[in-house]
Amino acid sequence: MQAGKATYRSPADLPEIIPVFPLSAALLLPRSQMPLNIFEPRYLAMVDEAMAGNRILGMIQPVAESDEGALFPIGCMGRITSYGETDDGRYMICLTGISRFRIVEEVEAVSGFRRCRVTAEPFREDFEENAGAEGVDRDRLLDVFRAYLEAHRLEADWDNIGRTSNETLVNALSMMSPYGPAEKQALLEAADLRSRAETLIALTEISLARRGDASQLLQ
Repeated sequence: MQAGKATYRSPADLPEIIPVFPLSAALLLPRSQMPLNIFEPRYLAMVDEAMAGNRILGMIQPVAESDEGALFPIGCMGRITSYGETDDGRYMICLTGISRFRIVEEVEAVSGFRRCRVTAEPFREDFEENAGAEGVDRDRLLDVFRAYLEAHRLEADWDNIGRTSNETLVNALSMMSPYGPAEKQALLEAADLRSRAETLIALTEISLARRGDASQLLQ
């Protein structure tokens, strides 16, 4: 698993304690990228600490809207692979996903941001590129994606999509999907790439059915 200049081969290559960034409806997945605009003082401090060390942050969803309460048990670690500062004091960063993690326990906060002891052991497959990709029903996924675009009068670069691997396609569509925290968590916690694709297909079919556009799936 390559993220910027760093290589991660197994859970042993990752830290046990990481700063976590609770952000509702945000989904980071292995080998995918997430741009972030950081402006709150405590999260500026979080980025400062990460940049001074291993550059790793944990993206995780809060159970409620507030980032002060309980956290979902599973998130995804990412490495800061792009960093910039603005004139008004914000940080513009990009995280590259490494592996999902499970929280073992929350530890003492530092400078206002939360930290957790975590383990990536349950997610060893995350370190293998394209693991499980052969099980993805790509045709069905693209059919549903096409129906969604048509229903919302959107367009896509189909030539580029045709050259995209199953892993990149499933994870990119999962991350950009307009679903809520519960749905995003289900996509994150899917057992493998095939399960994530099936979950995404089901969520999109439900969304189309609610709009009355399900008939497009039968064309």
